Amino acid sequence: MGDFQQFEDLRVWQAARELYKLTSKYFSDSKQYFFRDQILKAALSVSNNIAEGFERKSNKEWIYFLYVAKGSCGEVRSMLHLAEDQNLIKTEEKEEIIKLAISVSKMIGSLIIISKKNSEKDNNG
Repeated sequence: MGDFQQFEDLRVWQAARELYKLTSKYFSDSKQYFFRDQILKAALSVSNNIAEGFERKSNKEWIYFLYVAKGSCGEVRSMLHLAEDQNLIKTEEKEEIIKLAISVSKMIGSLIIISKKNSEKDNNG
């Protein structure tokens, strides 16, 4: 969590917010309600889990929620491939969201590594 006072200052949360906005842009009007709701929930879960983990103020819980957020990035990507298979999204739109989801996932992965190292330092004194 470092020197940040609030989750809104985290670049990764800001990028996750953009992931939701971009996903919503292409799926909000979909008539495939179950699919639409699921992909939007997965995209929303990324930023919400980053925020929730940050607010817990525990490194162990922070890391746990980062893993959940990273998993949600994977869920978004999986659903995008399925959406393309069902002609719910154009290939270029899918690729735009996937590119951002991969970027967010990498940012989360880096945060997990850093947070684990900080946790080990704290435990080793």
